[in-house]
Amino acid sequence: MTLYVPRIGLCVRCVHHRVTGNRRGSQFHLCGLASTDARFRKYPRLPMLRCEGFQDVEDLTEQGRDEESDE
Repeated sequence: MTLYVPRIGLCVRCVHHRVTGNRRGSQFHLCGLASTDARFRKYPRLPMLRCEGFQDVEDLTEQGRDEESDE
């Protein structure tokens, strides 16, 4: 199953995506790549439709399953 939320875009499926918030209940979508790579914005404009740093969470999950089955 591939998760896609139109108002957020690719970020919701990216391993670098984190959701932060404040006391008033607002949510902000943080890109973890921004801490190590100046090409990425800390809080990108959404929806993000294309991103060079995108890594799908599902791909990493599948890799983990493959490595477990090899053992």
